[in-house]
Amino acid sequence: MEKKKALVIDDEQIVLDSVSTLLRDEGFEVDVSLDGRQGLDWAIERKYDVVLTDIRMPDIGGMKVLRDVKRINPTLPVIMITGYASIESAVQAMKLGAAEYIEKPFEPEQLLEAVSRALGISKEVEEQGLIHREEVSKVLNRAESDDDFFMKLLEHSVDALDEYDLTKAEKLAIVTGDVRWIEEQLGRLTRAQRRMLIFLKIQSKS
Repeated sequence: MEKKKALVIDDEQIVLDSVSTLLRDEGFEVDVSLDGRQGLDWAIERKYDVVLTDIRMPDIGGMKVLRDVKRINPTLPVIMITGYASIESAVQAMKLGAAEYIEKPFEPEQLLEAVSRALGISKEVEEQGLIHREEVSKVLNRAESDDDFFMKLLEHSVDALDEYDLTKAEKLAIVTGDVRWIEEQLGRLTRAQRRMLIFLKIQSKS
């Protein structure tokens, strides 16, 4: 039987060592990366059965890893590794397509159970293109003209979008400020909309 392949991305060597050892003991082939950008490149270019990524890293955060991986391979399960201070961000990531999250420090059983659940989840293949253009436009127009709504987006992320009929891919593009992808779907945005999305992008990395 072919071994399962896992990618672990974290800027702490001790986390990479512990996670990779646990997974290898379970028969996984494991790649590890201390660098978020390198890890993201590997996640996109190579074939994996599961990706585990720290949600907060100095170069590229876990939300960007999640967004870009799901854009290329929507069925690939992504598990977020988080510290106590970023649990809320991990919960947000679950709403945006992450399969699981585990909190540092974690017990071996917690990690292995999360990986098992992630691999066992029957994933719906969600259309990753923009299919609700009017709804996305409504969000951008409202955020541009309604300061209270924009602050709600900054403070509450995906929860601010509950009333809109959006896919997880669309919500993820908005809350991570993916200007390029949104403009590819909608055309050129206003300067205010671009500036707003850049603020959201910065916020998603914090």
